[in-house]
Amino acid sequence: MNRDGEFDIREAPGMVGGRAPGGRPSQQDDLICLHDARESTSLMVLADGMGGDGAGELASGGVIHAARELWDERAWRDQPGALFLETLCQAAHDEIRRRNAWVAAEPHSTIVALLLRDGQAYWAHVGDSRLYHFRGRRCLSVTRDHSLARLKLDRGEIREADLAHDPDQHVLLRGLGGSEPPEVEHGYAVVRPGDGFALCSDGIWETLSRAELAGLLRAPDLFDALHEGLALGAERGGEAGDNLGLILARSDRPASWLGRLAGRLSIT
Repeated sequence: MNRDGEFDIREAPGMVGGRAPGGRPSQQDDLICLHDARESTSLMVLADGMGGDGAGELASGGVIHAARELWDERAWRDQPGALFLETLCQAAHDEIRRRNAWVAAEPHSTIVALLLRDGQAYWAHVGDSRLYHFRGRRCLSVTRDHSLARLKLDRGEIREADLAHDPDQHVLLRGLGGSEPPEVEHGYAVVRPGDGFALCSDGIWETLSRAELAGLLRAPDLFDALHEGLALGAERGGEAGDNLGLILARSDRPASWLGRLAGRLSIT
């Protein structure tokens, strides 16, 4: 649990997100969970800001500001899922660049975003904030970090088990807010009932295993699961631990044959 015993948690239908400062004096992770019941559409965005003198908080806040603006404009209704997320990432980059004049240090941020609609999942990311897609206990996919440590892993210089603790893990090869527009990586999947998604900053995935994240998504109550995940990450990170940002989302599970039968019966 973090120092004041509470977490900043936001809920929306089918998803819950939260963050904690860990052992850091400032909070550079930010997130948003949005849902349109009429269109059965959900958007989740998580950002991890970088830069001293308040630049990190400014950058991640800029990402969330851009996401909220595009959502309110309902741009997601008029664009294919991947195109909307590309638009979001570029708009977030532009917003961070606009905020560059507000602070002495240059603000940068990661982004990972997930759009769920019409039984389909679209995601996009820049940097080392991750998205995991689970089906039960099985991890179907995980985004690839845009970091020097990941490049070393691809070259066979380090093992995957050493990735989270490699000294080059925090050296990012891509990010929002730089001098050039970001190169965004995209993913897509058809969603089945019971599928789960975890979006997280490095403060979470460096301290929680894939199996533990899968376990959180199988919990009966996502709010309690999120609280457990943040608490575990804060405990393992310790006094010098990184900020923690985590979003859990789950599609509806199909009713069992017994539940469906009971739903059709009535007592007279």
